[in-house]
Amino acid sequence: MNPRLRSPELPLLLLAILAFAGWSCFVSPPEARYAPRYDLVVRGGLLYDGSGGSPYRADIAVTGDRIAAIGNLEGAQAQRWIDAQGCAVAPGFINVLSWANESLLVDGRSLSDLRQGVTLEVLGEGESMGPLTEAMRAEMLARQGDLRFEVPWTTLGEYLEHLEERGIATNVASFVGAATVRQHVLGSVDRAPSEAELAAMQQLVRDAMEEGALGVASALIYAPGAYAKTEELVALASAAQPYGGLYISHLRSEADRFLEALDELIEIAERAQVRAEVYHLKAAGEKNWPKLEAAIAKIEAARARGISITADMYLYTAGATGLDAAMPPWVQEGGFEAWRARLRDPALRARVELEMRTPSDAWESLLLAAGSAERVMLVGFRSEALKPLTGKTLAEVAAARGVSVERCAMDLVVEDGSRVEAVYFLMSEENVRKQVRLPWMSFCSDAASLAPEGAFLRSNPHPRAYGNFARLLGHYVGDEYLVPLQEAIRRLTSFPADTLRLEQRGRVSVGAFADLVVFQPEAIRDHATFEQPHQLATGVRHVLVNGVPVLLEGEVTEARPGRFVRGPGCSR
Repeated sequence: MNPRLRSPELPLLLLAILAFAGWSCFVSPPEARYAPRYDLVVRGGLLYDGSGGSPYRADIAVTGDRIAAIGNLEGAQAQRWIDAQGCAVAPGFINVLSWANESLLVDGRSLSDLRQGVTLEVLGEGESMGPLTEAMRAEMLARQGDLRFEVPWTTLGEYLEHLEERGIATNVASFVGAATVRQHVLGSVDRAPSEAELAAMQQLVRDAMEEGALGVASALIYAPGAYAKTEELVALASAAQPYGGLYISHLRSEADRFLEALDELIEIAERAQVRAEVYHLKAAGEKNWPKLEAAIAKIEAARARGISITADMYLYTAGATGLDAAMPPWVQEGGFEAWRARLRDPALRARVELEMRTPSDAWESLLLAAGSAERVMLVGFRSEALKPLTGKTLAEVAAARGVSVERCAMDLVVEDGSRVEAVYFLMSEENVRKQVRLPWMSFCSDAASLAPEGAFLRSNPHPRAYGNFARLLGHYVGDEYLVPLQEAIRRLTSFPADTLRLEQRGRVSVGAFADLVVFQPEAIRDHATFEQPHQLATGVRHVLVNGVPVLLEGEVTEARPGRFVRGPGCSR
């Protein structure tokens, strides 16, 4: 017999092994030793996965920036647990038209949108932050008001990368602006491009698509975008088409020529063979409110014959833009300083005043669409001397100055050195409610993402900046029951993600990016008003962006995990 087998240490060794094994099993049972390990688990919520289907109770596990598991994850191990008991859990919301392009440079928290569950800001309505010439960069610096920032980028992709490098809480994406590529090649003149100039504009679109733009966006009531004819827009949309780009447009008219403008968008989509979307669909001006039914019929007829037309909207009966939308485009040719100089010329002022009062098929006047200067509220000035007028109507200021409303508007632009921000009361509540029910409608703020502090308090935004998405869920879903909650969430998440062709966004599914919002459906509310707009929404408890908590128990964290989300034409 081998003498080692008779060693007196053997029984002691066996006892030690058995004792260690028993102790190990006691402190770490087999199910724990083999339990999945995650970075984070959102536990106990009612999951609305973005598909529009019925919600179900589920835990959601996150590893890195992705969703790793969905289901009953009891027994799993995680570095962090987020309690979603009594809450809805959904994909992060997509703001299809955001003007956070400057506000994010000043404050990367995106607080007013974050507090509503927004995890993606889509920029670029007609004008984008690139591509820039040196003259355009100089103008961007010179035209800054309350928000001040450097401009170290040239292309649109460089701008979006700059945001990511600075640190932002939400993701960002952008269209390339049709007006921006026009200005890059032509300046601010009102003429058609030559064949060579149009080719240069198309190449700028291709470059932007390869950098990650979502498509081409136009805004056809503002100079210089209003100078573009249909042929030019078809050419730009055609340049984006091979990359899977979308053509999206603020129509040439939302008022008297609303239906004709919609026909133009459908024509562009058909000729360029692209998908198209209407920015902030509306029938503006009381006499035009009945046109909404015909507009819906046009869109649905186009969809029935295979043309992909969609729309987005905000949930208020007023829009917001500048006093430039009350003046003819010809007076604005050449840029702001040329416009301002013309408004100082007595003969030209008389001509502008007459045209501002006279309905025309040649251009869109939001002052006429509003019906009265009493329905135009002044909300944003650059000049300290004029800031006390914030919140007053154009009619009130004109009466106090003893001049016509048209001359008052011109004077304010000249004195302020800006287009002067204004709210125009234009739409019908009945039409807003009709639009909310449309299955091809997504949602937007058409506003910057702000915070009720600092430089943001120096102007009054439209309340949609603080309340649009909470208003949808709290009022139109919770109070009005216009659509089921799961359908509203679909149109805040997977529907716009599919429209924009964003991979692995807009759904809660294994492998998707972990952009998540946890909210209380019965408590979500907008509080911003036209008189007191700087009021954050309530009811959103937690928000994750790319797997990182950016809002916990309603309070913003220090994390800035937001990314540049690239469009379908980008190979990166």
